[in-house]
Amino acid sequence: MLTFWARRWDDILGLVVEHITVVAVALVIAMAIGVGIGMLVWSRPIPRSVTIAAAGVALTIPSLALLAILIPPFGLGWTPTVIALVVYSLLPIVRNTVVGLREVPPAIMESAKGMGMSPVKVLFSIQLPMAWPVILTGVRVAAQLTVGIAAIAAYVAGPGLGAFIFRGLSSLGSKNALNFALTGTVGVIILALLIDAIFVAITRSTTSRGLRA
Repeated sequence: MLTFWARRWDDILGLVVEHITVVAVALVIAMAIGVGIGMLVWSRPIPRSVTIAAAGVALTIPSLALLAILIPPFGLGWTPTVIALVVYSLLPIVRNTVVGLREVPPAIMESAKGMGMSPVKVLFSIQLPMAWPVILTGVRVAAQLTVGIAAIAAYVAGPGLGAFIFRGLSSLGSKNALNFALTGTVGVIILALLIDAIFVAITRSTTSRGLRA
């Protein structure tokens, strides 16, 4: 295994960079969409329920099936991969945004309004900062989902370590089949752990001491 890694180090590093990049791009897009939707529906019971239910249904679609559906309109490669990852990221982000905004004590919001703040200013100045740790937890969960699903995206020639996993599985019995599969699998696990640690650090550094306490 060590010999395999030494010989293919450049390829492994390239796939790791691709994997991180596609996950990062998908998370940024999902955050923009998910937090925006959460801000729009958090105080509206029917739209809130419909939105969370729809995101939940999307999450139940098998990843291979969704990727296959995306091939005819978007082809192979990055585009269907990013779209699929965004779809699977929406539920935890939207749900946690709604939960975080609703958990802000009504008394605090009433006090802010009593000081002359508009509802929009209350949302951005009071609610979002207080809901931030909960929102980041949703993004953290979404990151774990996308790291794993990004590997499956090799099915549509997507970027990342999934290429090694599929190459190993498709050549079972050959000399390096197990090396390819294990390298891809171990790489995905290590990336998931590293990204989770990064989100823990981000949460601690961007959350006020009062909320952490």
